[in-house]
Amino acid sequence: MADLRVEGQAGDHRVKVRNLSPHGMMAEGTVRVASGVGVEVNLRSVGWVPGRVAWIQDNRFGIAFLEEIDPREVRAPAPSVGEHTPRYLKSAIQPPDPRTLRKL
Repeated sequence: MADLRVEGQAGDHRVKVRNLSPHGMMAEGTVRVASGVGVEVNLRSVGWVPGRVAWIQDNRFGIAFLEEIDPREVRAPAPSVGEHTPRYLKSAIQPPDPRTLRKL
């Protein structure tokens, strides 16, 4: 999933990322776009990437990026819970300490 801003429209739209390459992507969603319109896509670990709508078919459309990206960064797993994660996001259940477990 990614957030999408369309030139001339207010607000962000949520779209599904169906295909991703260094030069563009295929998105799916209910947002109305026209071929050639400028867009910005917020991709995880990369940020806002400018582009233009290259094609449209039903509720899917292609975006050609103006800057090349590294798709591996976007596909990388989300960072794990660490020291700087707020307490309310951490699990209340702590795994047992293996040193205190009895072997059977």
